Amino acid sequence: MPCFPSPLPAHPCRAWQRLAAVALVSACLATASPARAAAQDLAAPPKDPAPASEFPPYPSGVPEPLAVEPISLSGPLAEDVAPADAAGAGSEAPSAESAEARAEGNFLPRLDVFFPEGELDLRVSGIIEKVFFEGQVQYNFIDGDITAYLRYRYYGFQRIYQITAFDEVEFDSIEELSDEFERTRGFLFLTQQPHDFHRRSFLLLEVDRIISNAEGLRFNNNTTNTYLRFGYQIGTPNDDRSNSVVAERRAERRNLFTPYREVGPGDAGLTSAVTWGFEGLGDYDYVKVEAEALKRFEMPARTFLFGRLSAGTFVHKVLLPDTEDRLQADRYSIPRAELFRLDGRDNLVGISDRIRGTEQLYTTWEYFVPWFLNQDRRALWLDWQNWYWVFYGGYGTTGFNSDVYSDFGTYYPDVGIGFESSFQLKKYAFFLSGIVAQALRGDGGIEAKLSIKSYR
Repeated sequence: MPCFPSPLPAHPCRAWQRLAAVALVSACLATASPARAAAQDLAAPPKDPAPASEFPPYPSGVPEPLAVEPISLSGPLAEDVAPADAAGAGSEAPSAESAEARAEGNFLPRLDVFFPEGELDLRVSGIIEKVFFEGQVQYNFIDGDITAYLRYRYYGFQRIYQITAFDEVEFDSIEELSDEFERTRGFLFLTQQPHDFHRRSFLLLEVDRIISNAEGLRFNNNTTNTYLRFGYQIGTPNDDRSNSVVAERRAERRNLFTPYREVGPGDAGLTSAVTWGFEGLGDYDYVKVEAEALKRFEMPARTFLFGRLSAGTFVHKVLLPDTEDRLQADRYSIPRAELFRLDGRDNLVGISDRIRGTEQLYTTWEYFVPWFLNQDRRALWLDWQNWYWVFYGGYGTTGFNSDVYSDFGTYYPDVGIGFESSFQLKKYAFFLSGIVAQALRGDGGIEAKLSIKSYR
């Protein structure tokens, strides 16, 4: 018999409708509760970590002082979300909303912007099952340089395997009004063998095809650089600078200061690598050895000091015949990209000239003084959380023979002052760094550099 609306409370169909309505409301509330809780956890502002008994101010295992590694989900942003996920894992199944949020966070964009170079570095990466995918584009708005990368990394039970294909095009500076370019296309195969969390070894095979119409690079035109690299690292797997020494050079995320890097046991790290460029499959013949060590020292009043020592040499290099009229960088069977450089963000930042060599030794020291830490200070419509003042000094040399090590007239003193800070905008964390430095030797002036990094 069909049920019709009736004012009689005792009607059996009316009672069944009430029970169904109550059950439906209860199910909706039960389903919405975890979704609402997960949304609140994700939307809530990050909480200040509990004060530690000693520096660093960040939780243990997080890069000092500002770095975050979104791919491994380590760092302040990941730790804010982790408790909510852990609480839900032991009680109820995750809701559709939280699952969608995790799926969205599976592909994480990272953006770096560098001034005054006018460079942009955009990376989009994610992990599906055991395979890591990353696409990367670097573009220089001033010179027009552009580089594209595609990386596949497989995480096996005992080893990590990576295949990378890349295409890099470089032009002269815009003020030169020139159409000269250098193009490097190639691929690499990388194997990483972890021995424990702090120690790992690397084996790299890379093939680079170099093409150029530039007169200054005519000796590298239509050549192939094929090399093997053997590396060993003591430290943490998220140290981009050390990874570029022992593994893929182009994968490095350039930083102004050392504390963006994670260090190893005892606040120290050591990286060494041997690179063998061989003929047959290539056109060059050389053996390069390089190493880098870094150490953090705790100082009073929550300040700290970072020291870095880098050294490298070509133990085997072939002097080409009839090269008296060439620049020194073109007199050996070594591609220019493999020569050591003393200038740049990773080296002595106050040097403006491009200085290359086959022998190199330099050290940098950075003293960090906190202005405020783990706070929410509102300025310029942003929530500033950390700010460090940085006092920088460096000293080093490079050249084409071993005499530069004992000739102190070839060394460059370098001094500067800068800052590192972090702020948050919605779901994104931004890290802003800047420095003003000058080399106390040579004709170069003051170098000012700025970088902005984003993490989701």
